Amino acid sequence: MQKNKLATIGFVVLILAVAGGVIFFKNFQGASVQDTDAEKVAKWIGEHSVLYVQTGCIHCKEQEDLFGSNVKYLNIIDCLASSENQQACAAAEIKATPTWIIEGKAYIGVETIDELKKLTNYSE
Repeated sequence: MQKNKLATIGFVVLILAVAGGVIFFKNFQGASVQDTDAEKVAKWIGEHSVLYVQTGCIHCKEQEDLFGSNVKYLNIIDCLASSENQQACAAAEIKATPTWIIEGKAYIGVETIDELKKLTNYSE
């Protein structure tokens, strides 16, 4: 009888852990562009901004990951990818990455999708 009780408790804990994980990842994903019109939003942001990153930058990866598979629509310059990119970053006076340039103004650090929509004047 004791074994059945432990097995039942273990099963309940497992179910709660799985449910908690699903809720966590659903909420985490909800903060990204992977909602309805995600592609449209990413294209708009890409057309109205430049994102400067550098290989190995964890915050740059974090920023890119917010866009999921739609990251391909962003206008991204990796400051370490080539001498041409290094010159572009120097010309844009990039001091840290990630840096967004939107309407000539620099925004340093990871920005939320909602903030980028505001900064680029996205309208649905």
